[in-house]
Amino acid sequence: MTLDTLFVFLPISLLLILAPGPDSILVLTRGITMGRRAAIISATGVSIGLVCHSLFAAAGLSAIVQRSAAAFSIVKYLGAAYFLFLGVRALLGRGETDFSASARTGIGTGRIFIQGMLSNLLNPKIVIFFLAYLPQFASARSGHLAVELLALGLLFASLTWTILIGYAWCSGMIGTWVRQRRSMTRVIDRLTGIVFVGLGLRLALTKRG
Repeated sequence: MTLDTLFVFLPISLLLILAPGPDSILVLTRGITMGRRAAIISATGVSIGLVCHSLFAAAGLSAIVQRSAAAFSIVKYLGAAYFLFLGVRALLGRGETDFSASARTGIGTGRIFIQGMLSNLLNPKIVIFFLAYLPQFASARSGHLAVELLALGLLFASLTWTILIGYAWCSGMIGTWVRQRRSMTRVIDRLTGIVFVGLGLRLALTKRG
């Protein structure tokens, strides 16, 4: 992997990360409903998910999901079910929208992190994306293909975390404004539910392509 490769990889990756997707939507939703700290934790969980994908790609495990229709479907439907579960909970008023001070100072932070990580890990499109995208910038002739794939994946995860932290900061400010209007709690729950249900249905209808 040369400097010329990095000069091409970095701007393309930034454009891909900035494009709206499930990860950015999740972080924005967490920031608005639970505050900046929750959004940052969610962004970190998402990025750790990308680190795991990097390890899978380097180890060749992701190829199994790409080549096996059954493995792809299992990951896809697990992810869709997870998003639908979160969406239905929010629509029924059993979600995690909480504008109290205590909710923003530590309650449920582990769960927020896990949700961020799982939302990324259970998306088979990311598995295929890593297998299709990263090898374009790695050289098999170097004899260190796995190392280069891992390095590129970790770099992509770091860029993603940086961008998502920006989203978290902005959504946190929006959340502060919302928390001053407590009557909006139910509205936010419903919007959150719709977003998660939409993500679940979108993932369920995903084709291997």
